[in-house]
Amino acid sequence: MKNTNIKAHLALFGANIIYGLNYSVAKDVMPEYIQPFGFILLRVLGASLLFWFFHSILSNEKIDKKDWTRIALCGLFGVAMNQLLFFAGLNITTPINAAIIMTSNPILVIIAASIILHDVITRQKIIGLALGIVGALLIILFNADFSFDATTWQGDVMILMNAASYGVYLVIVKPLMAKYQPLTIIKWVFTFGLIYVLPFGVYDFMTIEWSTFTTTIWLETAFVVICTTFFAYLLNIFALKKLQPATVSTYIYTQPVLASLFAIAMGKDELSLVKIVGAILIFTGVYIVSKRFS
Repeated sequence: MKNTNIKAHLALFGANIIYGLNYSVAKDVMPEYIQPFGFILLRVLGASLLFWFFHSILSNEKIDKKDWTRIALCGLFGVAMNQLLFFAGLNITTPINAAIIMTSNPILVIIAASIILHDVITRQKIIGLALGIVGALLIILFNADFSFDATTWQGDVMILMNAASYGVYLVIVKPLMAKYQPLTIIKWVFTFGLIYVLPFGVYDFMTIEWSTFTTTIWLETAFVVICTTFFAYLLNIFALKKLQPATVSTYIYTQPVLASLFAIAMGKDELSLVKIVGAILIFTGVYIVSKRFS
């Protein structure tokens, strides 16, 4: 495996470690201190400022006029629709339903890549995805209660649309990575994303009572903005410069493993044979999907 590809895989793993930690962190802040759409606006605004700051220091790269439409669409699918649909859907459905539906993301990425980029859907990709899905579902469903019914279907559809929107983003942003630096692209993607989410989140943002924040809540809010949004998006798009969208999306299957490991480390969960088997299947699936492109 080339050194640049190793760095890309490490970046993806790092991003998913952050996502795994975020499950425990974000729930302390939302909705008691910040309402969902207000939190989205805070995340996008904070990350945008950071991207602009570091880009002004590290790069003066400009965007060609013909690429603005694609970047605007990346902001729509990768930031606005992705985050708004997820939080809106999660408000109606259950976390376990959302986790199950999100396993469809790599499948949707491969379908989108075959339509938009004319990528071939190989047997290797199918086998790798199947192993990842089985492993993720083993961990998610073990001792978990779930149901798809009339009370959750609207939220379930929103979560599916969220998965599809992020899948489209990974595919349409890929061609830009051959032309520009990751920091340049993600800066403008978030700038457009900020424009899109502003009308939805401005009311909740204005009602935040900052004076009620404890030190812990401030730190957890900073983690979500700086780590889960700024660093995670930057690491993902850095990896996308070297790897295919299918490989990047398949790493979503590592999140249940990492979330379980963190829960075990904090004494909130126990290691079991099911979790071990699930983890083996997931990492095998990720390897099979990525091996072709290494």
